[in-house]
Amino acid sequence: MKILKRNGSEVDFNIDKIIKAISKANAAVEMSAQMTPMQIERIAESVVLSCERLGRSPSVEEVQDMVEHQIMAHGAFEVAKAYITYRYTRALVRQSNTTDDKILSLIECNNEEAKQENSNKNPVVNSTQRDYMAGEVSRDITNRILLPQDIVEAHNEGIIHFHDTDYYAQHMHNCDLVNLEDMLQNGTVITGTLIERPHSFSTACNIATQIIAQVASNQYGGQSISLAHLAPFVQVSREKIHRDLERETKNIGLTLSKEELKTLTETRLREEVRRGVQTIQYQVVTLLTTNGQAPFVTVFMYLNEAKSEQEKKDLAMIIEEVLEQRHQGVKNEQGVWVTPAFPKLIYVLEEDNVHEDAPYYYLTKLAAKCTAKRLVPDYISEKKMKELKEGNCFPVMGCRSALSPWKNEKGEYQFYGRFNQGVVTLNLVDVALSSGGNMDKFWQIFDERLELCYRALMCRHERLKGTLSDAAPILWQYGACARLQKGEPIDKLLYGGYSTISLGYAGLCECVRYMTGKSHTDPSATPFALDVMKHMNEACDKWKAETTIGFGIYGTPLESTTYKFAKCLQRRFGIIPGVTDKGYITNSYHVHVTEDIDAFEKLRFESQFQALSTGGAISYVEVPNMQNNLEAVLQLIKFIYDNIMYAELNTKSDYCQECGWDGEIEIREQDGKLVWTCPRCGNQDQDKMNVARRTCGYIGTQFWNQGRTQEIKERVMHL
Repeated sequence: MKILKRNGSEVDFNIDKIIKAISKANAAVEMSAQMTPMQIERIAESVVLSCERLGRSPSVEEVQDMVEHQIMAHGAFEVAKAYITYRYTRALVRQSNTTDDKILSLIECNNEEAKQENSNKNPVVNSTQRDYMAGEVSRDITNRILLPQDIVEAHNEGIIHFHDTDYYAQHMHNCDLVNLEDMLQNGTVITGTLIERPHSFSTACNIATQIIAQVASNQYGGQSISLAHLAPFVQVSREKIHRDLERETKNIGLTLSKEELKTLTETRLREEVRRGVQTIQYQVVTLLTTNGQAPFVTVFMYLNEAKSEQEKKDLAMIIEEVLEQRHQGVKNEQGVWVTPAFPKLIYVLEEDNVHEDAPYYYLTKLAAKCTAKRLVPDYISEKKMKELKEGNCFPVMGCRSALSPWKNEKGEYQFYGRFNQGVVTLNLVDVALSSGGNMDKFWQIFDERLELCYRALMCRHERLKGTLSDAAPILWQYGACARLQKGEPIDKLLYGGYSTISLGYAGLCECVRYMTGKSHTDPSATPFALDVMKHMNEACDKWKAETTIGFGIYGTPLESTTYKFAKCLQRRFGIIPGVTDKGYITNSYHVHVTEDIDAFEKLRFESQFQALSTGGAISYVEVPNMQNNLEAVLQLIKFIYDNIMYAELNTKSDYCQECGWDGEIEIREQDGKLVWTCPRCGNQDQDKMNVARRTCGYIGTQFWNQGRTQEIKERVMHL
């Protein structure tokens, strides 16, 4: 049995420590009030039994509560008083400095919570440790000084999740759509150096990766760029290569026909496009930003963003190269091709590429091949997005955050250069359980929790107010998000719907199951599930009308928080079958991972919830190895185009460095813990295997906590 320490580390349960603590309290009272050694031993054994019945690792605080209860149950009230006094004294000491223990556990690499907080951060390397250490200081300041205590307590109890408290002390925003077009066409400045408009496609790609790294170091969420903003530089290179060839052939006295010159130009151009795309892929994978991970970047591939037919053909050339290189993968330390986590790819389905007789259908076939092997790209339906977003199609930020349509002073829709201020997530399961199943009480508590979320979100907003553009010049002065003057506050970008702020939600599945006794896929329970979604939308509409701030509801991609919420629910309400009996709760509106439902029905069912998740959401289907059944992948892709705005296919992409196994690395239960295991050689060393799983809309490669690992293990196939 394990126990969760206050610093987040998970260690073996030691009954001797309980006996020692009780004995100290026992020795502090008069002889006449003391317990016998046998009584102390029985109390410790009773606590162990209570912990075992929990079916999970108890926290130190829970164990101490049990000890208090057992001491009082034995009538040793003086001993209980001494024990409580000791706990209180130690708590005061911890409150005077809450960060030292956690920081030391980070340095020694035994903080399980930190090690599994982000599946794309390696907590062993110095750069990540520095970020985590700074994050602990920020979190401490945030919890003690910056946030109201009721919000901190609600966060700690798992009632809400105040995202990214480790960055809250700084004036940083969440995620954005980088205005790469403006920065490349009009120039930018990187660390004091003027970067002018590039004169070739390869240079444009190089500059783009530098922009990506700078942006990632000045915010804490994901960023998205569009390949359409790089496409004009293909023509720039074409003209340059053509001129160079004319000069070279003239110098050696060689005469080429126009057709021969064109063919040679296109050959060299294709090679430059290959090198440029390779620059983006390898730079993104190998760059480490100041937050200790590769830039969390999404690459958007949308043919209809091109401004002319020639530019569309050039964009198609770039997209083809991106898909080819991603299908190949990147080499690991042993030189084996494996699946990288980033960049995340999004491919837009449109009339020009979704039908077999469409001119760009070959790209969709290539995308299907890439998805079957490397889990990406994900798919956006131009048709469905236009239905939901006032006739617009545009990328999401990070893994799923979506902007609301917004028009600039010219009356034109604008998406690039806009951003998200932050997220606070509501635990819907806790709302349901707190109501005890009483429907009237549910809606009353729901409103109270929504008001709590509103105040927490306004804390995020107020923290950004007054931020000067000088805080992040690449974002606010040099085009990524704006071109403000030095010393100018960013306040005007926080209002009028220009930026968004997100009310996240999680556990709709378990919430509905508790309140109705049925899955939300049951036709009799679906209306209640939809009403919950509509109620959150109504709250956001009300807040937006009152403040002009761009509130929207967001299908939260819980990563480590799914485990935290589950543990908090079990602690508060016990084990309830079908509701709190897992080490995780379900992301956003998703169908439960164990529910038997086919891929097409799942996407059709979830599309109605995705339409109501205005601040962003993504649906997925779990599929086996589809590399030899691409026709089925293409059928799913076509179904996505007609039925749902944003979806992805989850398959497996693993490699064992010990024996060369390139099939699925299994999850096995061992000594009460879930362990990743190679089915061929039994290797369980996570440092000697490459595992890629999509858990939150993006691919993770650094493994996950026990709750998320259980969720991955229990996923059923939808195809």
